Amino acid sequence: MELIRKDREAVATALAKRLDPAEVTRALDEIQRLDQERRTLITEIDAERQRRKAEARAYAQAKRAGEEPQASAPEAERKQLAELESQLDEVQSRLRTAMSELPNLPAEDVVAGGKEANRVVKTFGAPPAIEKVRDHVELSRALGLVDYERGVKLGGSGFWIYTGIGARLEWALLNYFIDQHVKAGYEFLLPPHLLLDSAGFAAGQFPKFYDDVYHLDSDSAPRGQFLLPTSETAILGAYQDEILETPKLPLKAFAYTPCYRRESAGSHSDERGTVRGHQFNKVEIFQFTLPEQADTALEEMLAHAESLVEGLGLHYQRTLLSAGDASASMKKTLDIEVWMPSTGKYKEVSSVSWAGDYQARRAAIRYREPGAKQTRFVHTLNGSALATSRLFPAILEQYQQADGSVLIPEVLQDRLGTDRLTPR
Repeated sequence: MELIRKDREAVATALAKRLDPAEVTRALDEIQRLDQERRTLITEIDAERQRRKAEARAYAQAKRAGEEPQASAPEAERKQLAELESQLDEVQSRLRTAMSELPNLPAEDVVAGGKEANRVVKTFGAPPAIEKVRDHVELSRALGLVDYERGVKLGGSGFWIYTGIGARLEWALLNYFIDQHVKAGYEFLLPPHLLLDSAGFAAGQFPKFYDDVYHLDSDSAPRGQFLLPTSETAILGAYQDEILETPKLPLKAFAYTPCYRRESAGSHSDERGTVRGHQFNKVEIFQFTLPEQADTALEEMLAHAESLVEGLGLHYQRTLLSAGDASASMKKTLDIEVWMPSTGKYKEVSSVSWAGDYQARRAAIRYREPGAKQTRFVHTLNGSALATSRLFPAILEQYQQADGSVLIPEVLQDRLGTDRLTPR
């Protein structure tokens, strides 16, 4: 709010990278109108309280002097303070809602636009030369790795079952990521899968994406609970309303969870199989930093996530997302996208993002410099490291052989006890 008051033009210019300029103008006009109404009410309430204090002092002085106290204000006037306070509560609630609906301000190097404005900034390796490409669904069935039909039988469209060595491959990937995160100094967390609505608000997912997650009904969860869509929400939410110790920043944590989302299951050819579904496995890395540490943390997290993909020997690219294609709660996002030979397209397996103090403000996560009286908001960064439901298909497709077998990346061979998957 303070920034809008001081430099509305800069805020409007930044938001116009994400939103229609007319929409920005309407939103800021309403916010400033509510802010002015709030300040006017506060002034009126303060004046009424001062009047009452003066009236009380005059009454006490008259009693001490043995004089007749002046008559109190009429009852109708005395009710005015309660009415003003009620109006203030309503205005402040509307202002909070209006502010919460604003997206984050994009970083200076993030351009306006949608997917068409995304920019590839790095490429690793080259697409493998494959004479006759089979897609991951065909390979999974031939190798006995995934049972799609029984997954649908259990959960409906958008669910699957990893089976046999396919389940072991999935678990090997997760353990590979966990080992690398521990080596990199991240603390391992296994959070609850059910979170309170306050965690969704803190992460910036609510209210805009409230309907994109699975909620418990109000009778069984009167405080509001939902199945987490990503463990980013849980790691951030775990530190709500805390003042972090400055010498311990950056604070690094990671978590493994399944992720639950209501988004449409894949029906297009490039979203078949496990590429898009309602439940998938992901390991998430997260950092709480001082503002001046954020740039370094973003580069470190990107390099770390990419090292996992490089360790698997997969061809990928890094893409800087435009303002319109990035999450509304992030200042800057870079995607790591693996090559899918069957479709000739890249699929995102990691988004590494910097939120600035946007999430920290919503979650009230602060730090205090040694000797300082005032607290400041930390900066938060998060990154998928990694989501397996797209890595699994990428490994099958990029490592497929002419005889129908699939080679296993070297870093996973000891975990699986083999260097090759062969058709049953």
